[in-house]
Amino acid sequence: MDVVLATLDAGGNVPPMLGIGAELVRRGHDVRVLGHPQQRDTFEAAGLEFHAYEHATPWDPIAPKSTLAGLRGFIHQFTERGKGEDLVTLARDASVVVVDCMLLGALDAATSAGLPHVAMVHTFHAYFDGPWRHGPVGIAARLKGLSPRRVWSESDAVVVCSDPSLDPAGGGSWPETFLWTGPVQPRTQPASDRSHPRVLLSLSTTSFPGQREAMQRILDGLADSPIELIVTTGPAIDPAGLTVPSNATVHDFLPHDEVMPGCSAVIGHGGHSTTMRALAHDLPLVIVPMHPMLDQPMVGKAVESAGAGVSIKKSSTAAAFRTAVETVLDDSHREAAATIGARIRAVDGAVVAVDRILGVARKP
Repeated sequence: MDVVLATLDAGGNVPPMLGIGAELVRRGHDVRVLGHPQQRDTFEAAGLEFHAYEHATPWDPIAPKSTLAGLRGFIHQFTERGKGEDLVTLARDASVVVVDCMLLGALDAATSAGLPHVAMVHTFHAYFDGPWRHGPVGIAARLKGLSPRRVWSESDAVVVCSDPSLDPAGGGSWPETFLWTGPVQPRTQPASDRSHPRVLLSLSTTSFPGQREAMQRILDGLADSPIELIVTTGPAIDPAGLTVPSNATVHDFLPHDEVMPGCSAVIGHGGHSTTMRALAHDLPLVIVPMHPMLDQPMVGKAVESAGAGVSIKKSSTAAAFRTAVETVLDDSHREAAATIGARIRAVDGAVVAVDRILGVARKP
């Protein structure tokens, strides 16, 4: 079958689409990916054919922006019609199309063109059907004739790539088109070496106001502690601007699946991808949400409610960050994380998602 995946450069929404694409290729299907030009290397490195949008507004999530400017930019990316025009052109004869659920304009275009299509939800659906739909994004979308619920309901299927027990919407009553697949991420094993406390600090790859300052306070709070700190700054933070204590090592990038098996806990921003990956390694978390209007606060609250972590404001003091890290290293948080980790590892989210996607495809 010929499958087209439509995505955008927004950070944590990319790994599930990569996983779905890889599983489709593993089964022998032809896959083409439509995305922002800067995503080419990521998808081609995974062996996927890539096509850049031609009628989409350029977008750079790494460039520093105010909260308001970032919100305006995201709203435009989600609702512009150019992506839909490119999608219909590329996928006119495709067996099925998978579209990031945030791309309301593209989903609406797929419906209008009669393309069999699936909306891919990369985080908690409770976030998209709640704060996202009711907040500025949803309001702006409705003004443009793109009611999120209508657009999603017109999809042939909606795959929610998250853990239904953590997602507050997972236990709700939803149409039969909705399916919680479990997180779509590489298969992992529990962390094994915890003889020495080692913590991974990895915040967002997207630029957020106050993120560098929060990272510095975390470093300051854990200075002179017995905890070994492994820090990844990503493209959004310049490591040269950080004051690094002797118990920390700083890297631009490290593959999480190579680092996490040797860690005791993770400090993250509440991005769904990193959070689920940490839990899949049985690692408790300190979650420091970077943006009040994104899914990060909800993810942090869910992890904290499950007993597998602590959620703390990015404006917290260095001392408060240290206390939070020391808290999640106790047995109760590790045991709660291990319970969730076992549940995540028991299901291959990519396999479940692809089964559903192929189920709505045009038959040869």
